[in-house]
Amino acid sequence: MTALTTALAGVVFGLALAAPPGPMNAIIAEESVVSGWPAGFRAGLGAMVADVLFFVLTLAGAMAVIDRYPIVRPVLYFAGGLLMLYFAIGALEEARAATSFTDGGDHASKGFRKTFALSLTNPYQIGFWLTVGVGLLESGTLDVLSYVPGAGDALEDVFVVQTGSPSLLAGFFAGIAIWIVVYPAALVAADQRVDAFAPMIAAGSGAVLAGFGVWFLVTGGTALL
Repeated sequence: MTALTTALAGVVFGLALAAPPGPMNAIIAEESVVSGWPAGFRAGLGAMVADVLFFVLTLAGAMAVIDRYPIVRPVLYFAGGLLMLYFAIGALEEARAATSFTDGGDHASKGFRKTFALSLTNPYQIGFWLTVGVGLLESGTLDVLSYVPGAGDALEDVFVVQTGSPSLLAGFFAGIAIWIVVYPAALVAADQRVDAFAPMIAAGSGAVLAGFGVWFLVTGGTALL
């Protein structure tokens, strides 16, 4: 497999992991429709910077320390769940205040901090770097599409690539970068056409965050039992 093909495989992998609905995309959506594309992009950048940090820690072997202490994961579930509920309240308040598409304002600076803090307490994101992330660094093979949430079983063996390549890692982060540029832009374009989308998307983002927050708290409680 050529370096270009491997890089393209990484892009597909990055997009497949970044695109599915979840708390990060809920925050990106909220920021985009309330404060415009720059705010949505910064929100996506917060999650991406956290991934870069996890990548560096995985490369240094520091992430493996988490596996030695079983209590860490439930604590992360609780912390992440509480953060999501807190952000959900903010999103619902903004949904009531937002009457149309707006651009700029003090709110724009909050998205990066939200997604970055949430990423640091997200057991699934940490779990990815403890498992698949290690696989990306080691020489071998990776079944790219098998990790697509909700469809991985049906896509097994469709797209298998060689791992341990700088081209694959560069493509992976490029895929995430493409998503955090295109996704906010698409939301803003839609919202500018229909002003009513702003409060609707903000409210939907709050509902998604609240749902994931409750789920994380329940999962953390179950893990402790």
